[in-house]
Amino acid sequence: MGFLDVLYIIVPIALAYSAPLIIAALGGIFSERSGVVNIALEGLMVMGAFTGVVSALTLSKMGFGAASPWIAMLIAIVIGAIFALFLAVPAILFRADQTVLGVAINILAVGLAIFLVRAFYGKGQTDSIPNRISKENVPFLSDIPVLKMFFANVYYTSYIAIILAVVAWFVVFKTPFGLRLRSVGEHPMAADTMGINVTKMRFIGVMISGGFGGLAGAVYATSISLNFSVTTILGQGFLAIAAMIFGKWNPLGAMAAALFFGFAQAISIIGQQLPLLDQIPQVYLLIAPYVLTILALAGVVGRADAPKAVGVPYIKGKR
Repeated sequence: MGFLDVLYIIVPIALAYSAPLIIAALGGIFSERSGVVNIALEGLMVMGAFTGVVSALTLSKMGFGAASPWIAMLIAIVIGAIFALFLAVPAILFRADQTVLGVAINILAVGLAIFLVRAFYGKGQTDSIPNRISKENVPFLSDIPVLKMFFANVYYTSYIAIILAVVAWFVVFKTPFGLRLRSVGEHPMAADTMGINVTKMRFIGVMISGGFGGLAGAVYATSISLNFSVTTILGQGFLAIAAMIFGKWNPLGAMAAALFFGFAQAISIIGQQLPLLDQIPQVYLLIAPYVLTILALAGVVGRADAPKAVGVPYIKGKR
């Protein structure tokens, strides 16, 4: 098996596992750029995965067929945005500790989702969805040597995630809305004096974050896991937070970091089928993404400057 053959196997899998990380990391950026710490991405992804699977199962029974997972993603976006209010209301209105809130939301999401799964299905996991997000070949591009590794046997959700990253970068850094969002995360008092509603902007940032988190969970569930259980989302939200920090709160940087982590996850999954890696015990391959995450953050976290007011509740008239 040649080097290109290995890449033809790894790259599509890496793109598939990167997509949820990219989308969730974008959600974290919108929240933290507005000044609200969001370590609840794991919980938001859990609710998105649960909503995506349950919605896809229900829609399939109603006859929506291949459209059911796509509609389920839209429903997951709405549920994720609503669930993010558990973070937004206490953190912004009542100035609760945002880190503690994030931990609580992560625990709440898992407990609530499993309770509802048992209530709906009478067991610890849902049924598998009959209509999944399928792998596709992009016409013409999938026939070009070398390039076909990016365009053959790939989920369209991977391309959607990359497009969303570019759009998010443009919104955050090139639009008036993005300027207002960044201003309330850097210097809310100055933003307030310029007539920007800090509370409103932070609510918008957190709810956008919730929508992205819900979408990320639904993408993972409808393209990779195909059902929901307590182990469906297991650490992906924290990898997304790491990608956000590694990318220095920049959507394009976060996308690059998520692609790196997705590549590491791909190796951990199929490593034993590849030359040279087939002799490495599988347990080492499984922990590789998390070890690489620690090493990556250890190398850059000291130089990654978070928004100055992130995690600091804003009290009108006080610095």
